[in-house]
Amino acid sequence: MWTAALWGGVSGSAVLLGALAAMFFPIKKKIIGFIMAFGTGVLIGAATYDLLWEAVHSGGIKATGLGFLLGAGVFTLLDLQISKRGALNRKRSDSQRRYKGSGMAIFAGTVLDAIPESIMIGATFVETHRISWLLVIAIFISNIPEGLSSTTGLLKGGFCRKTVLSLWLTVLVISAICSWAGFVFLDHAPDTLMAVIASFAGGGIIAMIGSTMMPEAYEEGGSITGLFAALGLFVSLILDSMG
Repeated sequence: MWTAALWGGVSGSAVLLGALAAMFFPIKKKIIGFIMAFGTGVLIGAATYDLLWEAVHSGGIKATGLGFLLGAGVFTLLDLQISKRGALNRKRSDSQRRYKGSGMAIFAGTVLDAIPESIMIGATFVETHRISWLLVIAIFISNIPEGLSSTTGLLKGGFCRKTVLSLWLTVLVISAICSWAGFVFLDHAPDTLMAVIASFAGGGIIAMIGSTMMPEAYEEGGSITGLFAALGLFVSLILDSMG
């Protein structure tokens, strides 16, 4: 139980580490784009191999398809609502005006990104009795550029360092709690329910990648980001084969 919370916190800590890097080290936007593209590839692999593939085998294609489409749809609807309140460009680092007065919306958007990922860390621990290293590494890598970009934008928007660090520390705590909840509340759950929940998280993750990570990676890094995304997917394939 506490192991699941620990690794949920580890995956969420990457946002805080990214924030610290943005505060104390000058990192070029192109590098942020490359990291985000690589994280995109790894996260696609994790959603496919660790969530959807396992869901199809344990609960069948109908339950998996239902959960996947619901996850993508629910994430999109929530993302649209949060975006209207100022979090549309929560991963962007290039405009002060975009962030002026929208700190809580950016925070809410980051939490929205983190919740399905963290729940599945705990859920996979229930199902396999071991932590999914692929999922933890994928989430960790994808969270670093989010911390970099969002922190840079928030600082440009007038937020002090203490406030920004407090927000990302809260994301770390929420990630740990969600992983703990995924373990506690899904223990002894039937295979069909596990399949729906896993694919729901997978759908939310894929929708998040398409709406936030991919556009930002290309905007910051250019056409070469496609290569980094491919490398990320290749690394996820290697990690999955090792598991």
